[in-house]
Amino acid sequence: MSDFTNNHDDVVPSIETEPHSSGLQNAKTTVVNNASAAADAVKNHSITQNITNGPVAENVKDQTAKTSAEFSNLAASRTTPATPAATGQPLTHYHSFFSSLLSWEHPRASGIAYLATVLFIFAARYLDIIRYSFKLTYMVLGITVLAEAVGKALFSTGFTSQVRPKKYYTVSKETLNSLIGDVHELINFFVIETQQIVFAENLFVSGAAFIGAFLSYYLIKVVPFWGLSLIGTSVLFIAPLIYKTNKELIDANLSKASSVINQQTEQVKQLASQQAARATETTKSFVGDYSAKAQEMIGSARGRSVSPVASAKPAKTEPLNVKENIPAYKNEDFPAAPKEEFKSAPAVVDEPLIST
Repeated sequence: MSDFTNNHDDVVPSIETEPHSSGLQNAKTTVVNNASAAADAVKNHSITQNITNGPVAENVKDQTAKTSAEFSNLAASRTTPATPAATGQPLTHYHSFFSSLLSWEHPRASGIAYLATVLFIFAARYLDIIRYSFKLTYMVLGITVLAEAVGKALFSTGFTSQVRPKKYYTVSKETLNSLIGDVHELINFFVIETQQIVFAENLFVSGAAFIGAFLSYYLIKVVPFWGLSLIGTSVLFIAPLIYKTNKELIDANLSKASSVINQQTEQVKQLASQQAARATETTKSFVGDYSAKAQEMIGSARGRSVSPVASAKPAKTEPLNVKENIPAYKNEDFPAAPKEEFKSAPAVVDEPLIST
């Protein structure tokens, strides 16, 4: 007992566990020292110095800083627009966010977003994401379990437990509330935007949506869903970019087309007004003619209904020979009127033509 305790009854460390813990500590120290030495050797190498301090590295750092700044500006653009909807309702901050994203105000951020969307569509088409997620899960769990088991078997302390964080990560209430608020704003963005398109608040946007839906109705018969999604994403990102890079030319052509349409519209209006004036004059003349004829007919009908007035000059009349014009009839010329009542004739029975 004297080997394991001192005079103050303090417990002496176990002889069996001390070598294992010291060996594990020595192994860890050796691995760390070797890794740091290798890292220093690679870092101080001439090739590494030329790469990290050369023009390529400076360009990469510059582009990385610009990209990070554009993403920061894009995130800062999530503000509620000053112009409300046609109904007077305030819009969501995602309206300004997607407007800034699709208008290529920040080219690097918009380009990365477009490429990420395209890669996601191809990954969803050609990769079995759910299957690979399960594969990644079992591989990670297998590595952690094997490392913990081997560490406990050899050094009585698992490797996984050595890298375990002192405190597990948790989602704070403020973060969750902020996330829920962003999801709520995003849902309202799609709801409001759909209603704006349906009720034609912006005529060009509603027209473009109509053309897209019309073409999609026929393309869905020959193009798969992922291809249709790729086409829609490309149009959604590339069309504003084409307009932005050729804005002056497109605006000039649009102004010319608008002026031509206005001229044609004015000519059509003038022709329509002239035709309407001619039709009005023709109708008035017809109405006047028919009204005059109607008045004449009414006047003549009234004149016929009134007794004629004797004229100043008596009309010449020839004497009529009454004796010549009126024939002389006598009572004997007419048959005598019947004095008895009429009697119906007896019914005749039809006899057959051929006797039986």
